[in-house]
Amino acid sequence: MIGMKGTLGAAKPVVAALDTSTAAMAMAIVRGDEVLGEVQSMAERNHSVEVVSKLKALMADCGITADTLDGIAVGRGPGSYTGMRIGVTVAKTLAWAWNKPIVGVSSLEALAYGSIPTEADSGEHWIVPLMDARRGQVYTAAWAAGGEIDGGWGRFAPDGIRLMADWVDELADRASAFSLFREDEDSSLTIVVCGDLEKHEEEAARLQQLCEASGVRVLLSPSLMEGRSSALLGAVRLARGEREDVHSFVPNYTQLTEAEVKLREKQAAERGSR
Repeated sequence: MIGMKGTLGAAKPVVAALDTSTAAMAMAIVRGDEVLGEVQSMAERNHSVEVVSKLKALMADCGITADTLDGIAVGRGPGSYTGMRIGVTVAKTLAWAWNKPIVGVSSLEALAYGSIPTEADSGEHWIVPLMDARRGQVYTAAWAAGGEIDGGWGRFAPDGIRLMADWVDELADRASAFSLFREDEDSSLTIVVCGDLEKHEEEAARLQQLCEASGVRVLLSPSLMEGRSSALLGAVRLARGEREDVHSFVPNYTQLTEAEVKLREKQAAERGSR
């Protein structure tokens, strides 16, 4: 996997991570770049019941105790309102009880990080994660990997809630500009759309069609949250000395106001009538 591997250097913190922002309860334990163990459970309604017991069982399986743990990483959203609260509350409680540093990881970044192509794939890749936000909207962001990207991994669109149709148009315009102004004629661009695609297949297919004219390949990669992604991203942050304040740390409650929702619905209706 390309990206931030190797950035931990000599530091190899042992990090426990969990993310309950989606239907998949994901957790993992890493030592630096090494994944010691992970759990992925499709039990959204039981997150609050199972998260602590499953994390403790995972730590026991990996031979990790609170004393040997260097820090905790937690998915801070966006995503399910209740799910985010469960994960962050559990992580904060354990960090406080065990006196361990805690770092928040964008759930969208973790979803994207799990879909980075292998090193064998050449060219630049844009990784676009999706989480359904209803009413034709998605929680989404975008990262670039490979190519000439410094460090192999860089964000170019912030976490947010967007109308999927508008997001497709924006990505297609960006891809067209990339193809038009690229300095190396041999460079290629692949867009990987990952995450929750079930309710947005039509718009994702439209992105493929729009980008085809620019010579940009679009791969649709339905995927679930993986605990290892949150853990690896969190380990990098902890190795850099980054920390959250355990008392003031809160999830990323990315939501539109009702007025914004109605405005976007009106815009979508007008677009459909053209």
